Amino acid sequence: PCPSARRPGTQEEARPAMVIKADEMTAAGAKAAAAAAQEPGKDARQPQPGPEEPLSSMVLTNGDSLHESHKEEDPKPNGHEEPSHAEEGSDQEVIVIQDTGFTVKIHAPGIEPFPLQVSPQEMVQEIHQVLMDREDTCHRTCFSLQLDGNVMDNFAELKTIEGLQEGSLLKVVEEPYTVREARIHVRHIRDLLKSLDPSDAFNGVDCNSLSFLSMFTEGDLGDGGKRKKRGTEMEQIDCTPPEHILPGSKERPLCPLQPQNRDWKPLQCLKVLTMSGWNPPPGNRKMHGDLMYLYVITMEDRHVSITAATRGFYLNQSTAYHFNPKPASPSFLSHSLVELLNQISPTFKKNFASLQKKRVQRHPFERIATPFQVYSWTAPLAEHAMDCVRAEDAYTSRLGYEEHIPGQTRDWNEELQTTRELPRKNLPERLLRERAIFKVHSDFTAAATRGAMAVIDGNVMAINPSEETKMQMFIWNNIFFSLGFDVRDHYKDFGGDVAAYVAPTNDLNGVRTYNAVDVEGLYTLGTVVVDYRGYRVTAQSIIPGILEREQEESVVYGSIDFGKTVVSHAKYLELLEKTSRPLKIQRHKVLNDKDEEVELCSSVECKGIIGNDGRHYVLDLLRTFPPDLNFLPVEGEEMPEECQRMGFPKQHRHKLCCLRQELVDAFVEHRYLLFMKLAALQLMQQKANKQESGSTLLENGSSPTSPFPENGMEDGKKSPLEDGQVEEKVAGLDRVKELTETIASDDGAVDPKSREVIQNACKAVGSISNLSFDIRFNPDIFSPGVRFPDSSKDQIQDQKQLLKDAAAFLVSYQIPGLIKDCVDHTVLPMDGATLVEAMHQRGINMRYLGKVVDFITKTPARTQLDHVYKIGITELITRSAKHIFKTYLQGVELSGLSAAISHFLNCFLSSFPNPVAHLPTDELISKKKNKRRKNRNLGNADNTTWASMSPQELWKNICSEAKAYFDFCLECESVDQAVEVYSLQKITLLREISLKTGIQILLKEYNFDHRHKPAFTEEDILNIFPVVKHVNPKASDAFHFFQSGQAKVQQGFLKEGCELISEALNLFNNVYGAMHVEICACLRLLARLNYIMGDYSEALSNQQKAVLMSERVLGIEHPNTIQEYMHLALYCFANSQLSTALNLLYRARYLMLLVFGEDHPEMALLDNNIGLVLHGVMEYDLSLRFLENALLINSKYHGARSLKVALSHHLVARVYESKAEFRSALQHEKEGYTIYKNQLGEHHEKTKESSEYLKYLTQQAVALQRTMNEIYKNGSNANIMPLKFTAPSMASVLEQLNIINGILFIPLSQKDLENLKAEVQRRQQLQEALKTSDQLESEETPPERRASEPSLPLAESP
Repeated sequence: PCPSARRPGTQEEARPAMVIKADEMTAAGAKAAAAAAQEPGKDARQPQPGPEEPLSSMVLTNGDSLHESHKEEDPKPNGHEEPSHAEEGSDQEVIVIQDTGFTVKIHAPGIEPFPLQVSPQEMVQEIHQVLMDREDTCHRTCFSLQLDGNVMDNFAELKTIEGLQEGSLLKVVEEPYTVREARIHVRHIRDLLKSLDPSDAFNGVDCNSLSFLSMFTEGDLGDGGKRKKRGTEMEQIDCTPPEHILPGSKERPLCPLQPQNRDWKPLQCLKVLTMSGWNPPPGNRKMHGDLMYLYVITMEDRHVSITAATRGFYLNQSTAYHFNPKPASPSFLSHSLVELLNQISPTFKKNFASLQKKRVQRHPFERIATPFQVYSWTAPLAEHAMDCVRAEDAYTSRLGYEEHIPGQTRDWNEELQTTRELPRKNLPERLLRERAIFKVHSDFTAAATRGAMAVIDGNVMAINPSEETKMQMFIWNNIFFSLGFDVRDHYKDFGGDVAAYVAPTNDLNGVRTYNAVDVEGLYTLGTVVVDYRGYRVTAQSIIPGILEREQEESVVYGSIDFGKTVVSHAKYLELLEKTSRPLKIQRHKVLNDKDEEVELCSSVECKGIIGNDGRHYVLDLLRTFPPDLNFLPVEGEEMPEECQRMGFPKQHRHKLCCLRQELVDAFVEHRYLLFMKLAALQLMQQKANKQESGSTLLENGSSPTSPFPENGMEDGKKSPLEDGQVEEKVAGLDRVKELTETIASDDGAVDPKSREVIQNACKAVGSISNLSFDIRFNPDIFSPGVRFPDSSKDQIQDQKQLLKDAAAFLVSYQIPGLIKDCVDHTVLPMDGATLVEAMHQRGINMRYLGKVVDFITKTPARTQLDHVYKIGITELITRSAKHIFKTYLQGVELSGLSAAISHFLNCFLSSFPNPVAHLPTDELISKKKNKRRKNRNLGNADNTTWASMSPQELWKNICSEAKAYFDFCLECESVDQAVEVYSLQKITLLREISLKTGIQILLKEYNFDHRHKPAFTEEDILNIFPVVKHVNPKASDAFHFFQSGQAKVQQGFLKEGCELISEALNLFNNVYGAMHVEICACLRLLARLNYIMGDYSEALSNQQKAVLMSERVLGIEHPNTIQEYMHLALYCFANSQLSTALNLLYRARYLMLLVFGEDHPEMALLDNNIGLVLHGVMEYDLSLRFLENALLINSKYHGARSLKVALSHHLVARVYESKAEFRSALQHEKEGYTIYKNQLGEHHEKTKESSEYLKYLTQQAVALQRTMNEIYKNGSNANIMPLKFTAPSMASVLEQLNIINGILFIPLSQKDLENLKAEVQRRQQLQEALKTSDQLESEETPPERRASEPSLPLAESP
């Protein structure tokens, strides 16, 4: 049975173009649906697993292989029937659509009929897709499916078709071609020919991206377990790692990053396949049914002209210079182009067949398109081959695939808003809605990115062409584009161009937030921000009717001049009121230029416009969140003392600095805890007073109303409630909860004393209501030009105080909190991106980076933070360089781009003291200097200033930029100094700057340290890509399942957790398609659970998907990918695929060296893994190199006395024991023993184990000594005791591997389990009562961070 609350996933992703399905027709208007469904343009590339494929590579969403003729495995347990899902607190009914799949027979011309498994939910369309991907039917595109002679409607669901049942015979009937169908056919054939060619992934096209996993696993892992079963005897495997990844190696080669795959030299099938110059057919030929002409050169060097006619493809008699459309003889008329080419070229026939065989053998995850484009910063040199479709795409007036849509370009705004309006009452509706939203967003992002590049490359005509270039605006493909410059002094008071540059990202954050709150009836614009070639472009969907009207007329809410004229609107207030609680925005009054009071529920520049479609849009959300006072000095305002200590307030380049939403949430959460504590204290106080009316003072000596200090000191003192009073405290807190609820419901039942307690507590924490806890911010405070009425003076004063407290909270709680997490290694940044993520999760903006790095230098645990310090410095340098690079590029003409970029990189990274820039040669510059062309270049008039930059100047600028922007003093005047002072790696700097700016460089070894020759030439710069920021729509239901699954796992209910997470995976697939970061986290956790529950092969298969997905969606060397590789290696080892495990670990180590270098806490874990596996295959000397390196790193980052170090000592001792070097073994084990004894005490089991092992080693050492003495004494006739030299057993190695990777299998008795559960529940009640801040944070943290470490029973590693 196939439980389908969803359509089978892979079909779906296969159609990046399906926006709306048939059953959404009613909701979304038939027009959009028709448009969406008619887009087979991209199909061919996104394959679906064909029924031919081996099961192991079938990835259908929930593990039950759908289109599968041979079912070998049971479907996964589907958490559907469990009633336990209602636990999310929402009483949503989980609607179960229990539909069993059934099998139909497909009869296609020329091949035997074959069975196909389908599901009633599918559309006929999806069977088409499967057939277009199957090896034996992939060359057909223009056909209909017939049941009993009736053509089936493409957009009908199978369950609605009469007479379709188990065993029905569907006939594939060839249909006549139209021009559109012929084009689709040619495009599909081209895609099949290019299906193994990675060039689209290197070029960042069509959502293709790279994956290298299969090169390290030599084929598929799934059947590997069966194939490579090694008995007890070890077959010889080569374990020697490449030189450059051995511990201590200094070289960091770049080439291994993208190893060259054998399959990439694809089997060439044709020399040329292209559109003929004789297109389009003249009228009289059109009337004979000619649709278009193709020109082909076969591998045998035969030149042929082919006519595509309504009946199919045939050879005609034209040549390159002579048009003769008559059929050749023989004409080989065939319905499919492949059949025609098979007949005229034996090479084509042979190669095409083997190419398709290879294509269907690849793992589907290597082929499916990703939802958003991922770009690669390096690429090998590829020959540029002729490609008819690409050539046609580039120059057709219509944009790529759009010509397949009736009604031409898509109305993005209508699609984006319609999907929001879909119903969302129950789970299936919500899934449909979320899927539609996600799909449209990813399509819109792709279109906006193409448009933005076209705008900057000068390929789009401006709508105001007479204005100067900076001011121009563009419309392309129904998207509105504007450049990030301060047009018409709009941002004059805020910092001019600098403010105009940051406004779009702030606005995007606003759009993200309002989208996430998802209030019915309130609409935002589709927004994408693209940085490309030094320019920032904002792409927005267009509000219907806005272009016909003046802006002044259309704005019915808010202000277009930053607060002089302000208007309000009742409907907008009502809609925004709904968002105010989750967004913590306070409703407030401001004065307009006529001194009238106007009520708002957002910042003044948030505008409300009612479109011609009657929808209420909000735009310009750049100040959704309150201002950050640390970077906004205001006359006469005194900042809190802890801010001043850190040098705040500091003048920033613009006045649009806002606090992040994560910070606002953390601050409110912090205040809520404070509120509960205060109220509970006072209530206990009252209770105590009733008992003995003596002591009136609060226990900690402060009066309840004085606000708690905001500077982390409070937490340091033991709060009076700890220890014995915890139970009582819980009762107290419950009482507070009860009280606030009764007061809020305005019940007269509350005694005045208790009411006063709550009022005091509210006042103390700055709540806007004095009856309940409610903190909100007024986003207009300190906004230049906004005035408030006198009536709200006190309120404004409180708000100002609140803003100062929030700024202080960031500095004194969040930054120290981040550093503490880094010291504890709960946060492990490995590169710039992961550091940024860690900061953002805690609400710390990047402009605080200098302060964070400073804070590290002043921390006592400075050496344990070395890795974070290095990443911080690298990030400071590369971000400052990026700022400079941005303005540098604006002065470069297109023709000088590669020369300019290579010159910049030479100045930035090369030790060569005076690189010379190559200006584009003169013969290409026209003699007559055209006056009007000057205008076109967006930058400064002089286009060669960039050539005069020198390394000294660039590094001086980087240092001053770091000082000005991040307030950090870099102590280096050149790249070599930077590398030396901060022990950085040039290759890492190169990676970071390339990722931040979108540069793509040639994959080769660069010699940065050559003093006589620059490292880069212009040939090394292959491309420059856009850097895109967009909204990420979420799958909310799936995420709830995921979270409850995690919670269950942490409580030790593995099976239930596993079911919930499988269910989440199902829903994620349903919304996102097959590829997404969150699915990756889901698969990783699932694999870990499979592993812990002993299902190694399932763990392997899930983790393999996680690795592939991480490579494809995050990038091949993203830190997350590195960790996925490590997990996969462990599961490979457990499946006794030792050489694969080593290959994967070596790959991970190589990537880690490239991304960061050797000196990182995670490297210790990696080296322990490698060392253990090598120990297992008896490569003792190699093993020691890795284990001793791990010992070194662990001692540095965890302190020489930590348990991790003790474990490291033990692992090293075991290898020495295997080598029979007992003295060294004893020495290490003693160290370990001492640590255990000091940390855990004599009687702890670890200490006992260690002491046992010491005894054993001593015996062995003594025995060995005896034997030696015996030999010395009696020479050759000595009777030698056989010594036990044992190779470690695989089981013991695996056990150690589990320990170091934090996976413990705890053998528990039933009674222990009961106790454990009770304990867990008790803890949870405590936490519930305290409502700890974790909960809010967990809403913010993306799942992949938390998913990695399930805690409590499974991962308390020593």
